[in-house]
Amino acid sequence: AGALRLPGLHGYAVEFSPYCPGRVACAAAQYYGMAGCGTLAVLEQNEAGIILLRSFDWNDGLFDVTWSENNENVLITCSGDGSLQIWDMAKPKGPLQVYKEHTLEAYSVDWSQTRGEQLVVSGSWDQTAKLWDPAVGKSLCTFKGHEGVIYSTIWSPHIPGCFASASGDQTVRIWDVKTPGVKLVIPAHQAEVLSCDWCKYDENLLVTGAVDCSLKGWDLRNIRQPVFVLLGHTYAIRRVKFSPFHATILASCSYDFTVRFWDFSKPNPLLETVEHHTEFTCGLDLSLHNRGQV
Repeated sequence: AGALRLPGLHGYAVEFSPYCPGRVACAAAQYYGMAGCGTLAVLEQNEAGIILLRSFDWNDGLFDVTWSENNENVLITCSGDGSLQIWDMAKPKGPLQVYKEHTLEAYSVDWSQTRGEQLVVSGSWDQTAKLWDPAVGKSLCTFKGHEGVIYSTIWSPHIPGCFASASGDQTVRIWDVKTPGVKLVIPAHQAEVLSCDWCKYDENLLVTGAVDCSLKGWDLRNIRQPVFVLLGHTYAIRRVKFSPFHATILASCSYDFTVRFWDFSKPNPLLETVEHHTEFTCGLDLSLHNRGQV
C-alpha cells in the first residue's frame, strides 16, 4: 500500500475521483477536529508513489468530501463551522462558494449519482439534512426528523432523489426529495449509527455500521430483522462501503485502527483484516476504476 503523511492533520474522509483513476480527495482537520483548521488534499498515485496534487485550506476542520459528478475538477467539503465549500482544482485560490446554513458541525456531504440530476445532500449535528443544487446559492429543502446528530447522508445509486441518513438516535432513515417527510425509519442498532451505504447491485439493500462494533444489512422491504450481522471490530465502526464490483463484498474501518473486508454471503464472512494504520481509521473508499484498490 502507498502512504503519504499530512503532518499535523487527521484524515476524516477519502473519496476516489469518479473520473481519474488513482486520484483521491482527503478531508482533514487539525487536533482531531476539535480545534484548528482544515485541509482538503487531492492526492494522485503514479509510478513514483503518492503525490500531493493540490491542497486547499479552510478555517475549520473538514469532515467529509464528495466529487462533482459533472465536472472532474470540482469538489464539495463540509466543516465544523456548519458550512459547505465548493472547490475547483483549476482555480486554486479559495472556495468558489460557501453555503452556511447548518447551525452545528456539517459532518456529511454527498453528490447524487443517478443520471439527470445534480443534487447534493448534507447532514449535520444540528439533526437536519439539507438538499442543495450547486448552481443555486441556498438550500432547496431541509429534512427534519432525526432526534440525534446526523453522521452520514448517502444517495441511493439506483433511485433518483432517494437518500439515507445515519444518526446518533440509533436509526437510519430513508428520504425522498419529492416528499418532505421521512419515507422509512429503520431502528438499526441499540447504539449510535455512524455510517451507512447502499449496495451497488440491489436497490433494496443497505448496510449500517455503529458504535456497538457491528455491521448490519437491511432489506428495505422488510426491516423487522437484519439480512446479515457482521461481528469482528473491537471499537466503533466509523465508515462502511459496498464494493463497486461484487454484490456481496463490503469494507469497513473503525476506531480499532483496522480496515476489514467482508463477504456476507459466506459462512465465515470476514475475508481480511488490514492493520496498516496506527490511529483511528475514519475514511475509506473503494476505487471504481481499479478492482483491488482501496
